[in-house]
Amino acid sequence: MEILKAEKLIKVYQDNGVPVNALRGIDLLISKGEYLVIAGPSGSGKTTLLNLLGALDKPTEGRIFFDGENLTGKTKSELSNLRLHKLGYVFQAYNLIPVLTAMENIEFSMMLLGIPEKERRDKALALMDDLGIKKLAGKRPNEMSGGQQQRVAVARAIINNPSVVLADEPTANLDSVTAGNLLDLMERMNVEKNITFIFSSHDKNVIDRAKRLLILKDGKIQD
Repeated sequence: MEILKAEKLIKVYQDNGVPVNALRGIDLLISKGEYLVIAGPSGSGKTTLLNLLGALDKPTEGRIFFDGENLTGKTKSELSNLRLHKLGYVFQAYNLIPVLTAMENIEFSMMLLGIPEKERRDKALALMDDLGIKKLAGKRPNEMSGGQQQRVAVARAIINNPSVVLADEPTANLDSVTAGNLLDLMERMNVEKNITFIFSSHDKNVIDRAKRLLILKDGKIQD
C-alpha cells in the first residue's frame, strides 16, 4: 500500500541571488512499512528530499501525495496538522527542547494534541520503559549523552504512532556501538509497529541495513 508519492519534484534555492538546483525532477513511490535509506554525497539533495517528503518544505515544482492526498496546495495549518498526527522526525542535532526533561520532551506532541496529563505521562513512561530509557525521565538534554538524547528523540518521534518517521543523518554524532543500538531500535519499531522509516544518510552502518536503498547524485536518483 502506497504511503508517499513524489512526482517530478524540483527544488531551487537562491544562494546570494544565484539559483541552486537542489532537486531535479524526482519521481518516487514509498509503500507503507518500508525501511528506506536515501544515500549520496554531501550536497546531493538528501536532506532537501527528506524535508519535502516530511512536509517541512514545499517543492518549487512537482507534487507530493501522502496517503493519496495531494500536499502541494495545503495551507501551513493543514501541513502542521499532518505533521503532528502522522509524521515523526529524528534530526541529526536531536532538536530536544533544552528546558524540558526527557519525559516532557516525549510528552510535548501529546500535550499539543490535548491528551490529558495522566494519560500522556503513562504512555510516555511505558514507551521509555520499552526503549530502556526510563531512568532518563527527569534528566534534561544537557545531562544526557548523545546516544541518550537520540533515543529520547526516537521516543518523541514515535509516541503518537505516526505512519512515517523521517530520520536525517540520525547516527552522525554517535559512536558505532550507540549507533548500532539505535538502528536496532528503529528496525524493531519498523517490524513491530509497521512504521515506515525513511533515512537520509551516508553512514555505511545505516546503508548496510537498508531494505531499500536510493542513491542521490546532483539532485537526481541514480539508476
